[in-house]
Amino acid sequence: MNEYKTKEQKLRFYKSKEWKYIRLEALKRDNYECQGCKRNGLVYTEHHDSGKHKRLDVDHIKEIYTHPELALELDNLETLCIKCHNKKHNRFMFRKKKNKWDDEKW
Repeated sequence: MNEYKTKEQKLRFYKSKEWKYIRLEALKRDNYECQGCKRNGLVYTEHHDSGKHKRLDVDHIKEIYTHPELALELDNLETLCIKCHNKKHNRFMFRKKKNKWDDEKW
C-alpha cells in the first residue's frame, strides 16, 4: 500500500498483520506509557492485558496520508493516551459551556 487516502484503505491498513505487529513493538518500546504525558512530567500507563477497551493509541508522528512510506517505521510511531491523541488531532475537545445567565455570584 502506498496511499492511505480513502477510509477503506486506512481500515485495511489498520487491520493488517504488519500494522498490528509494529503497533505492539511501539507499545513495548514505550513501556506502555503515553509519551505525551511523559513529556509533561506525568505518567499515564496501562497494563497491556487491561481489557476490551484500549486506553493507549500508537500515533504516526508524520501522518500516513502525507508520508505513506513511513507508515510502518517504528521511528515514526509513538504511544499516546486517548486524551493526548485526540488533543494532537484537535478531536473531541469539549469546551466548558458559558453560563447563559449573567447572574451575580453571591
